[in-house]
Amino acid sequence: MANYNIPEITFQLNHPLMRRIVELREKGFQDAETYPDAPVDHDDAIENYRRVIEITAEVAAEIIEPNSEDVDLEGPHLQDGRMIYASKTFENLDATRKAGLHGVSMPRRYGGLNLPNVVFSMLSEIISSADAGFQNIWSLQSCIDTLYEFGSDDQRERFIPRVCAGESMSMDLTEPDAGSDLQRVMLRATPDPENNCWRLNGVKRFITNGDSDIHLVLARSEEGTKDGRGLSMFIYDKRDGGVTVRHIEHKLGIHGSPTCELVYKNARAELCGSTRMGLIKYVMALMNGARLGIAAQSVGVEQEAYNEALAYARERMQFGKHIIEFPAVFDMLSRMKAKLDAGRALLYQTARYVDVYKALEDIARDRALTPEERQEMKRYQRIADAFTPLAKGMNSEYANQNAYDAISVHGGSGFIMEYKCQRLYRDARIFSIYEGTTQLQVVAAVRYITNGTYLSIIEEMLQNEVAEQFKPLKERVAHLVDLLREAIDAVKEADDQDTHDFLARRLYDMTAEIIMALLLLDDATRDADLFGRSAAVYIPMIEANVIGHHAYVKAFDPSCLQDFRQE
Repeated sequence: MANYNIPEITFQLNHPLMRRIVELREKGFQDAETYPDAPVDHDDAIENYRRVIEITAEVAAEIIEPNSEDVDLEGPHLQDGRMIYASKTFENLDATRKAGLHGVSMPRRYGGLNLPNVVFSMLSEIISSADAGFQNIWSLQSCIDTLYEFGSDDQRERFIPRVCAGESMSMDLTEPDAGSDLQRVMLRATPDPENNCWRLNGVKRFITNGDSDIHLVLARSEEGTKDGRGLSMFIYDKRDGGVTVRHIEHKLGIHGSPTCELVYKNARAELCGSTRMGLIKYVMALMNGARLGIAAQSVGVEQEAYNEALAYARERMQFGKHIIEFPAVFDMLSRMKAKLDAGRALLYQTARYVDVYKALEDIARDRALTPEERQEMKRYQRIADAFTPLAKGMNSEYANQNAYDAISVHGGSGFIMEYKCQRLYRDARIFSIYEGTTQLQVVAAVRYITNGTYLSIIEEMLQNEVAEQFKPLKERVAHLVDLLREAIDAVKEADDQDTHDFLARRLYDMTAEIIMALLLLDDATRDADLFGRSAAVYIPMIEANVIGHHAYVKAFDPSCLQDFRQE
């Protein structure tokens, strides 16, 4: 049986910022007076987190992972306009409900667990390791965060307890003519004053878990508009009817996760928040949460790909030796593990930043923040917004790379359907596409590159002390920072938008890898046994990348862009 309760995950509970997160999340541990399971102090909260992680790991190992192959082969199907999950998916949902793994982030007064985002990300990673497709279904419960943040008191009271009890959610954003460009959404929302509701008409496409119980729907509420300012967010309750599933996509991977085309026919819905703010405000909050969820999903597959490759390399014999003894194979495995540890460090650092500012936002609903708290909230929101596209983009790419390398370690067997690594490879491919392609993560991050936000964060990180044995590695990273600064200056001095856009991906990769290297050095300083080897592998690996990108940027000739267009 697989072990999903690994020390590399629980290690993250010991980060110094966790004390502040627990303090803010528990609001003085006042829930302990009302709820018997609420923690009474910091140590009790951390122990609660460990227990939930342990329960999730058990469910993943005993139920979700053993069901994963059957779910992949069967997949969901369409019946009379409804989506029906694969039979083993129903078992997975039943197990997670009975284990109390729904409403994870919601306050206890609604039946939730009141867990911080960093712990939710840990549970997402574990479930994704067992089955990335099921993680999609389970993790969409995080849509309730948007309803909690922007919905009315009445909507919170009606919908949140249902999600905490295990009802499913989806976010219905994309349409046949509106994928990444959500400003083109045309599903119509018209007011129905007589019935005190809105009516939705149109088609949504590529909707994950599209036949869920509760939907958050982006729709055009302002007649005559064609841009994002005419879009609002709505809540659709499946109990009210009016939506049918026209088609379930036949996909390359994540077969257990149904991707639906939905037809809205005069469907009853209610407004969430204010009109015209659907895309400008609410979807941005929704997408940031979803992107962090994909980062966690990616780390889970990175881990499982490494596990499969390592296990196979230890048992496979060739030329009288286990193949792990061959330098080429060991090199591949060591790079897989280094990327995994670096990507995980970035994921949980991002999640911690989100936790601090989200907790302060929540406190601000009950009382005025102090000037110091307002400053803290703004600071962590800025950093979280900057880190999220790095966490999603880099981990989705690393998941693809690790899944690719897992097949390579398996050799010819990796191309055979009986081995799990082929499924991991198929599942991983979507991670760098949905919830914003890697290219869109670059677009989201590039302003933080050119305005110096990342460089100032990196400079702060360089002030952190590292263990004596890692100081030479830190010096090498410091040199890479100088190269990054030179590359950024070169792009800015070119003063050409096409050049800026063309080289943005290289600046993004340089920035993200340097940040991950410094985070990994911090982890290695706190636990050399767990992370020292990965730091020693990762930094020389990214050194080659950063030096190469620097050379490319410095030697770049903008005229090649014109030549390319003429071809």
